[in-house]
Amino acid sequence: MTTTQRILDLAAAAPASHCEDLVLLLHEANELYQQGLQDLHREVATRLGGLATADLMFAAETAGMSCDASQDRSEVILLLTLVEWEMTPAAMAYAEMAEAAARRGVCLIPEE
Repeated sequence: MTTTQRILDLAAAAPASHCEDLVLLLHEANELYQQGLQDLHREVATRLGGLATADLMFAAETAGMSCDASQDRSEVILLLTLVEWEMTPAAMAYAEMAEAAARRGVCLIPEE
């Protein structure tokens, strides 16, 4: 099963889950979200690694992200990765799952 499939499964199970079970689903989905982001980051870094810094900056600006000269290549590549990741079904499903859980008063960060 892929990361995306598992996140979609967890998101589908979330509405019927309550409190502790929902926190467990969120925790697993969050770990998968982070794993998927890291995997994509490696792919994007490989794909864009040969581009000049100016070309990376142009790509980021084209994607709607403002960059400045103080940002190094790795930061720009990470920003481009985030833009790409946020449009994936896995990221969208996780975001919706987390937002729906928050509306129900459940989140991964405990209240103090």
